[in-house]
Amino acid sequence: MSEHLKHIKSPADLKRLNSAQAVELAAEIRHFLVQSVSKTGGHLGPNLGVVELTIALHRQFNSPSDLIVFDTGHQAYVHKLLTGRQDFSHLRQRGGLSGYPSRSESAHDVVENSHASTALSWAEGISRARKIDGNANWVVAVIGDGALTGGMAWEALDTIAEEAGGRLIVVVNDNGRSYAPTIGGLAHHLDAIRTNPRYEKALNWGKKHLRSKGMPGELAYDALHGLKAGVKDVLVPDMMFENLGIKYTGPVNGHDISALEFAFARAKEYGAPVIVHTITEKGRGYTPAEQDIADRFHAVGKIHPETGLPIAPARFGWTAVFADEIVKIAREDEKIVGVVAAMMQPVGLLPMHKEFPERVIDVGIAEQNALTMSAGLSYGGKHPVVALYSTFLNRAFDQLLMDVALHKEAVTVVLDRAGITGSDGPSHNGMWDLSIGAIVPGLAVAAPRDEVRVRQCLREATSWQDGPTLLRYPKGSIGADIDSLGDLEGEACGKWAAHASAPQVVAETGTNGPKILIIALGALVGTGIEVSRQLADIASVRVVDPVWAMPLDTRLGEATRDADLVVTLEDGLAQSGFAAVLASWMQEHNCFTPVKNFGISKQFLQHASRDQLLVEQELTPPQVVSVITGALKSLKSS
Repeated sequence: MSEHLKHIKSPADLKRLNSAQAVELAAEIRHFLVQSVSKTGGHLGPNLGVVELTIALHRQFNSPSDLIVFDTGHQAYVHKLLTGRQDFSHLRQRGGLSGYPSRSESAHDVVENSHASTALSWAEGISRARKIDGNANWVVAVIGDGALTGGMAWEALDTIAEEAGGRLIVVVNDNGRSYAPTIGGLAHHLDAIRTNPRYEKALNWGKKHLRSKGMPGELAYDALHGLKAGVKDVLVPDMMFENLGIKYTGPVNGHDISALEFAFARAKEYGAPVIVHTITEKGRGYTPAEQDIADRFHAVGKIHPETGLPIAPARFGWTAVFADEIVKIAREDEKIVGVVAAMMQPVGLLPMHKEFPERVIDVGIAEQNALTMSAGLSYGGKHPVVALYSTFLNRAFDQLLMDVALHKEAVTVVLDRAGITGSDGPSHNGMWDLSIGAIVPGLAVAAPRDEVRVRQCLREATSWQDGPTLLRYPKGSIGADIDSLGDLEGEACGKWAAHASAPQVVAETGTNGPKILIIALGALVGTGIEVSRQLADIASVRVVDPVWAMPLDTRLGEATRDADLVVTLEDGLAQSGFAAVLASWMQEHNCFTPVKNFGISKQFLQHASRDQLLVEQELTPPQVVSVITGALKSLKSS
């Protein structure tokens, strides 16, 4: 194998390679990605698909003077390699490279978040700022076809079309997939371009025509524009974009470096804005990825590089419990409809889709549409279950608030990857959902602690017809069930409290000393139980799981009156989540019991393992015990 990669310290080094050497470099990069990512896990398929595209971009543009903005950042591994970051040994681990672009790593990185459909707005803003300053450098937005299902991308295209005189190029990386196969009218349009036999006819004619002029056959895609005379009405893919006022060129073979470089050179000659439509294959060059129908190895854990098989098979997880139970509920209730935003398998709706394909709706990367459409489904007599990663609910806050909650529509939102997720970095931690839930009127929020409670809460949520509900659970494997010692004493107050599971006592330890009430949510219930064991010699401790954290059950509020110290444990923002709801109730009801709140601090958590971040946030049992012990000493002295 060639050894070009080790000599690439910056994009400038790429320009010293001839065309044949650039092709050799592409093969070397693919080998590097498979060998490296198989050891750490990461986004493999998307990066295997953009090797030639990224090489061509860096050969035709001068990063970082010319800025390349990736949407989403999970296709930026090749970009990292070509900008001097070739140590992938600790990819997505503390101290190692981020799995997404990161400004702290390199001046070549622009947008750090991994939320799709944002790059066009970023690029437009940068381009407009440069135009005002007289800066003639280019801004290039690389957006996957899946990200074009997001409304924000089209809002940007609408105003990009007005930007005369700017220096903006949009590269559409069209591989027919976002996570799974891309859905929607745009995807069907692009697919028609890819598969139309007249396109192949045009390419073949173009090769013959160009060769007769002494030009290389790999530039044959040019026949689709200036050389259409040989094949009348070949295709008109440009109409969709050029009717907006944006020049279009393509489709271009996204795995032909020479063709790509020619396309980018010509795009610069056009004057902005220009769309370059490239066709790539996700997972290209790695047989296990190419044969993976589900997602072409979109994201993998540690795998055997030769076979692509996982080194440690995933244990039964939270998502699998939801996936199993929602199918059972759907069999019993024909009103249940699943709604997903482009990630059907990761959020657990694929089994339901296989059994009830007409009752699972994939809206693409469009969470806003998912929530408002679900409000409409509810109005139409259905009970939609919207399954998302917790971090992506942030994108649909207004729709949850004003379309779903305001109208008291019966919509259930199920949030996967809630709380600390770790290796995917600051944009993927699901740490805001409890804060969102705390300020949405009429929204009931559950944080089930185990498999039994996931199934139970899901059934309660989908049977509730008087407003929205939300369930949240973490990423990863699910532990053993945690038995209840009984419901918390007191009478249920309010229609919702009578409908849903009551707060449950899950541990009682110690008989002497001050009385401590620990209220632990979801994944931190086990932590609360362990804390109670460690405090048993010095205090009388009761651990309660609210099950349904919001609205606050009055039985839980009243229980705080009988304690000498109240402790809350949540894997969300303590300042604005469950602890804030409890504090508000206590203040309103003149309950002045001292409270210690444990949760995630208001900051963006950098990529690290979940365990490392729990330590950083002081959410491990020894750390919690230490703080409580200090609080007890203060109580004695006061």
